[in-house]
Amino acid sequence: MIHHIELYVSNLAQTKQFYDFLFAELGAVVYQQWPNGISYQFEKEYIVFVQVEAAYKQPPYHRKHIGLNHLAFQVADQQQVDHLRKKLLTRGVSELYADAYPFAGGSNHYAFYVVRYKLLDNDDGAFSPALFYQHPLDHSKNKLFHCVLPQDLSI
Repeated sequence: MIHHIELYVSNLAQTKQFYDFLFAELGAVVYQQWPNGISYQFEKEYIVFVQVEAAYKQPPYHRKHIGLNHLAFQVADQQQVDHLRKKLLTRGVSELYADAYPFAGGSNHYAFYVVRYKLLDNDDGAFSPALFYQHPLDHSKNKLFHCVLPQDLSI
């Protein structure tokens, strides 16, 4: 049903660094790349990130404003959520609801919530949150989903 999703970001270089890692872990490949953008393909669908023009950087994005809250990506199992949690925490993410991991979303949601991500080699204050969760927990098929929540779409 969805052909592609396009998101404007405030820092394309940081976005690429974060999603190159995350999407490689999820089996996506770089589909298109040009000076002001990049896209990653998952089977038939793809997601595009484009550098926003300076005139449109304000106000910054926030997931609680009107508009996009998160994107969901399917993964294989709970072990992959645990694996990605460990790797992303090592890479500098800030975890939301850490005290309730992995059931912060309730007993039917195996979840890893990331409130923001900051690249360790860049100090410009660019953050992006990510959310990984099972929605809902289907014990018969054990399907799991990922969500990436762009706080300000600058990663």
